[in-house]
Amino acid sequence: MHKLVKFWAVLMLTLVLAVAARGQGKRMVIIDQDASGPGGTDLQSVMVLINSPDTQVLGVTVVMGDMWLDEEVAHTLRMLEIIGRTDIPVVPGAAFPLWNTKEYIQTWEKTYGKVLYQGAWNYAPHGKVHGPHEIPEMPEGKPTTKPSSEDAAHFLVRLVREHPHEITLYAGGPLTNLALAMGIDPEFPSLTKELIVMGASIDPKTDDPEFSLTPTREFNFWIDPEASSMVLHGKWPRVVITTVDISVKTNMSKELIEQVKKSSAPGAQYIGKYAEEGYLWDELAAVAWLDPSIITKSRKLYMDVDTSHTAGYGNTLVWPQGSQPGMGEVRAEIQDDLDLAKFYKEYVDLLMRLTPAAKNPSGVR
Repeated sequence: MHKLVKFWAVLMLTLVLAVAARGQGKRMVIIDQDASGPGGTDLQSVMVLINSPDTQVLGVTVVMGDMWLDEEVAHTLRMLEIIGRTDIPVVPGAAFPLWNTKEYIQTWEKTYGKVLYQGAWNYAPHGKVHGPHEIPEMPEGKPTTKPSSEDAAHFLVRLVREHPHEITLYAGGPLTNLALAMGIDPEFPSLTKELIVMGASIDPKTDDPEFSLTPTREFNFWIDPEASSMVLHGKWPRVVITTVDISVKTNMSKELIEQVKKSSAPGAQYIGKYAEEGYLWDELAAVAWLDPSIITKSRKLYMDVDTSHTAGYGNTLVWPQGSQPGMGEVRAEIQDDLDLAKFYKEYVDLLMRLTPAAKNPSGVR
């Protein structure tokens, strides 16, 4: 009898350890994204994170940015239908910045000059610029699924409270949802595991006029400077930032798109059909989180965003250790350089994969 009890005890311990090991292999992440679509940098990064076998995506919280909120939510729902992951909740968030408005920027421009890229305010990839509650015809088809009835800020607070110090927040768009969550629960940042951000511009080496002429302006931080500054004063355990400086070293080329199209996976076919050439902003932030070894050079700087409503409104501010104002600015890990070939390989491999746990993918119409 003693030997039998010992046998079952050893067996149960083995099973418990096996389950724990499997659980440890999954990295919990919430994706906060201005999910323009179809197939652009925003949704490519979402797919990269979902397709990784190492992640457990708890939800996609959506924020106005590259497009208006309602349109972004629809594109996200449709993409999840295509890859067969409608179990992942899509949670609508902020439809507008905390303070900044299109009308205010139009007045600002009369004094300080034009802002080339303004996201939903002046970007119209599939037609004319439209209002916040219009959803133009969707090339990939309209979704049949519905978003969550919960708002993004409360969703973020609730999940982080349920899994303290376990959840990575991946922020690929404006930081409005995170700022609203901080307003609801001041302990929200400290209860996360880490914050991964695509944002900021410090001193990019490029002849792209959007950045060469205004090197410290970056859209995600610029469109809602008040939210950006609030988040950059949060008590996050760790902050990692993929800036314009490193992002402009990447390119979604025709060759990469053709590689992805060789896969028969529904997600790969979707990206192959709708992806366009351009910088791999959010994708780099996502893949670098999955595999930090692709980053070959980084540094730590204190960071904030200019909220002075002067010529520098919305611009990135940085200081080395000892020069910061000392008013609670975060000290962030800033990525400076990368192994480009390794990044491209891992990025393409993730897009070409069959999506884990997919059920009834609809495929590209």
